[in-house]
Amino acid sequence: MPPSRIRRLGTAAALLFALAAAGVGAAAAAERPSEAARAPTTTSSGQAFGVTVAGLPNDTSGLDSLSSALGRRPGLVMWYSAWGDGLPFPAAAAARVAATGAVPVVTWEPWDAAKGTDQPAYKLDQIAAGDFTAYETSWARQIKAYGQPVVLRFAHEMNGDWYPWSARTNGNAAGDYVRAWRQVRSVFTTEGVTNVTWAWSPNVPSAGTSRMAPLYPGDAYVDQVALDGYNWGPLKGGRWSSFEEVFTAGLKEIGTVSDRPLFVGEVGSTETGGDKAAWVTDMFATLRAHPEVRGFTWFDVRTQTDWRIDSSPATFAAFRTGLATY
Repeated sequence: MPPSRIRRLGTAAALLFALAAAGVGAAAAAERPSEAARAPTTTSSGQAFGVTVAGLPNDTSGLDSLSSALGRRPGLVMWYSAWGDGLPFPAAAAARVAATGAVPVVTWEPWDAAKGTDQPAYKLDQIAAGDFTAYETSWARQIKAYGQPVVLRFAHEMNGDWYPWSARTNGNAAGDYVRAWRQVRSVFTTEGVTNVTWAWSPNVPSAGTSRMAPLYPGDAYVDQVALDGYNWGPLKGGRWSSFEEVFTAGLKEIGTVSDRPLFVGEVGSTETGGDKAAWVTDMFATLRAHPEVRGFTWFDVRTQTDWRIDSSPATFAAFRTGLATY
């Protein structure tokens, strides 16, 4: 489930399992970004630490403060951009982020963020029919001109029911999501954009989520797959869940859908109902036990609960300690 529907913030992108890419035809290979576009700045272990903070992409003061406190700059920095805002790709802000050594990751959302899930103008069949081709083309050209690596996480958490592009909301029908994704991707291909990595990012399974497989656009259209997941504790009537418990079912399911490199797109934990510092320590232990995992990004924002790394002195200390040996 999403930690917040507050826009103009970054989300996260990371926890990359190094899965072998399936063989594809020459046409599909031609659509893939360069290896330089795929590779974030990593830690000494070769694993990428990512983060999102309030104010991104234009205000990087929070990112700078957090990086200084942790003693490490992230290799992935992510934020949201809603289509309804009509904003261009923020090339200058992205360049400032890239100058810190991070790859910008944009969660690109086809909706008006102030209007909820019922938005007929943003039905998936409208996107698939090309109603937004002009806007998509403008971003494609702007990112191509920007020239540095960018990850686009288009229409994430599509297996949930909290967005207009979700499988079972806004009058969407079976197959619409795949057609919409392929339409958007085709615009970038037509424009010859080679510096974008396309990340497909469902939510971890929960009550009411749809199966992932029917929503997968296909390996020819996706460069990375990802999962979003949080330990909400008792806040939504559930229970305290470890990092492994949050993601196990989702990793198993997504592994049956694609063998593209696998990310956890968003991760965080509440302080309510358990020991968040111990949760963080366990997260790093789990990551260290899986050297094939290349990274993670933390949702460092206070919304319905305090997801931040420094939500308590103990949690901050646990995170900094874990990161130092990651």
